[in-house]
Amino acid sequence: MNLKHSKQRDSIKEFLSLRKDHPTADVVYMNVRKSFPNISLGTVYRNLTLLADLGEIIRLRVGDGVDRFDFDTSPHYHFVCSGCGSVSDLYLPFTEKITEAAQANYDGEIKGHTAYFYGLCCQCVNKSRNRIYS
Repeated sequence: MNLKHSKQRDSIKEFLSLRKDHPTADVVYMNVRKSFPNISLGTVYRNLTLLADLGEIIRLRVGDGVDRFDFDTSPHYHFVCSGCGSVSDLYLPFTEKITEAAQANYDGEIKGHTAYFYGLCCQCVNKSRNRIYS
């Protein structure tokens, strides 16, 4: 696909490349607006969708109804905090064995997998402990 160069798209990618917290489109919009005050939320959404469709970023759908975006396109897992809603990379070796096991039990063609791990992040665990001991 031959795309016209876009400084706004470059700014979105640059912002995402500096983040490890998997921001929402609204967070991307609020920050990119600092450099491009006239950019619309719709433009940010369209560019995020385009970048995800092109495989330049990853769109995460973790079950809370809000898309999040990840600059790191390498195969990896994510942790979702059920307390505060934060999403972070989970440093666990990525394994194709899950895909292979699923394929062994399915007649169709499985091309990959995505897994989210859920629980409480360390900040939410500490808040919970502080309430108990307060």
